Amino acid sequence: MEGNIAWVLIATALVLFMTPGLAFFYGGMVRSKNFLAMLMQNYFAIGLLAVLWVLLGASLAFGNLGDGGLLGNFDFVGFKDIGATNANFGAFTGADIPDSLFLTFQMTFAIITPALITGATADRLKFAGYAVFIGLWLILIYSPVAHWAFGGGWIAKMGAFDFAGGLVVHINAGAAALAVLLVIGARKGHGKEPMAPHALPWTMLGTGILWFGWFGFNAGSALGANGVAAQALLNTLIAPAAAMLGWLLIEKIKGKHVTTLGAASGAVTGMVAITPCAGFVGTMPAMIIGFLAGIVCYLALSIKEKFKLDDALDVLAVHLVGGLFGSVALGFFADPAINELVPAGLLIDGGGADLLIDQIVASAAVFAFAFVGSFIIAKAIDATIGLRVDEETEDIGLDQVLHAETAYNNL
Repeated sequence: MEGNIAWVLIATALVLFMTPGLAFFYGGMVRSKNFLAMLMQNYFAIGLLAVLWVLLGASLAFGNLGDGGLLGNFDFVGFKDIGATNANFGAFTGADIPDSLFLTFQMTFAIITPALITGATADRLKFAGYAVFIGLWLILIYSPVAHWAFGGGWIAKMGAFDFAGGLVVHINAGAAALAVLLVIGARKGHGKEPMAPHALPWTMLGTGILWFGWFGFNAGSALGANGVAAQALLNTLIAPAAAMLGWLLIEKIKGKHVTTLGAASGAVTGMVAITPCAGFVGTMPAMIIGFLAGIVCYLALSIKEKFKLDDALDVLAVHLVGGLFGSVALGFFADPAINELVPAGLLIDGGGADLLIDQIVASAAVFAFAFVGSFIIAKAIDATIGLRVDEETEDIGLDQVLHAETAYNNL
């Protein structure tokens, strides 16, 4: 028991560290005049969403555990009756860790998921509009989806699986990003003036922090120091490594160069794609999933060009497409020899198409719910307090106008 608690304590800290990593991953890719605004959006998410998770979000996600339904309840509002035993969640999760630790670990997921959206909306969000959006989104979108897949809701009852967040985190956030983009439109000068990353070393540092934290994200989702956690950790190393190679290969073929940004994006793509599969597939399938995800997600960059979407930092290609790819890939490669909870996938001996169909249905449902719900929330905020800054603020930069600061005093 003590070893399991120790591991999940460490994993919780690792996942929390991912949000600062995300801040620098995204921050290096924006223009210098918006660097602090990007950092602020991500760090602020920790403050706001941690409080909302304790007050209401956790209860909506994990109340009514295993009910096969749509939403939790109010049993754990304010972490009521959440303590040092596993009385509330132990029977459902099979984990001998305290309820307080389980919900804190889940809190770190609830924090980083809305923060992922900031990469798509970079350089143009009002801070107040952003704050209201992610707060409402946590309660109205994230918590229900978490209940569906992580809390024994209808997706889990149907027979679909999500080891660490392909549905709950990546498809969910990716669909929301698409919805918000359709509401706020493109940045001023998009497609007409250069908007190159201002400091790719920050992005590379952020990539390293994300990869480090992702071991907690995936291996921690085993909720114990056991063989499933070990396999998930291995898969979280090999899939991003293969995805980086896949991305750079196609980048070299199509663009004639391999780039540091491509290496970073490819690695993160592999982290995303393996997330729903991490504790359910073997090593070679993880490598295949990662390599193919790197190629597929690179090619998906053309989506934003075709539809003229100003997805500033490629959230749609990396998180939405990567999450969809990984969630569906589980239907091909799930292996009960790795984790007895999952049935064999289509390409594993004895497997059929049932899991694949369930994964497709679950992915489509999460996308539809998150997209429609996020669009309504964004529209309502835009019609009231506004979501987007004015053109003058865009010209000057969010750092100075919204936060009265600059990242680099010599610029």
